[in-house]
Amino acid sequence: MGRLLVLLGVLLCAGAAAQTVTLSGSMGDKALLVIDGTPRMVAVGATLHGVKVISVNGNDAVVELAGKRVPLQLGGAPVNLGGGASDGTGSQIVMIAGPGGHFITGGSINGKPVQFVVDTGATMVALSQADADRIGLNYKNGQRGMASTANGTVPVMRTSLNVVRIGDVQVFNVEAMVVPMQMEAVLLGNSFLTRFQMKRENDRLTLDRRP
Repeated sequence: MGRLLVLLGVLLCAGAAAQTVTLSGSMGDKALLVIDGTPRMVAVGATLHGVKVISVNGNDAVVELAGKRVPLQLGGAPVNLGGGASDGTGSQIVMIAGPGGHFITGGSINGKPVQFVVDTGATMVALSQADADRIGLNYKNGQRGMASTANGTVPVMRTSLNVVRIGDVQVFNVEAMVVPMQMEAVLLGNSFLTRFQMKRENDRLTLDRRP
């Protein structure tokens, strides 16, 4: 009977173990992990669904998953139970509102990590020249234009992003514009959002890829 209970406990733990995990942000000694599509705040030393946070350092964290220590990078691809990167074929993004009610998440543009904030009022993905230069975006030969912002009308450069990725979901050929002013995050506008069905429940935003 005792062995049966132990075996049952092992099976239950295995069933509850995470299959994928990614780093979406950090706060002090806590990592904002997306575990199997659900955002979770986990402190250093704590374990949740089989994922133990070993260390947190700004845009990086180290977790222990299935007995292996795995480095995570903000905006990087999720890792699966075996410790390898996922293939980006996911269809759902889940975000939890942060301070001020904004939906902020880590992700990547053309494989380079960035911080996104959802902006349903933005026609397309918008990023600052500083971010565009940092990630090596070739935008200077793009189409010139003007855009209305909170600071008035400003000149912009329109371009196309090869790949925009959040968690296990990646979208190709996304229209974007590069603006001259400083921005705290990349605006995740409608050139990305319209590829999804959006559903908000209290502080939870779910994006399901359209067929």
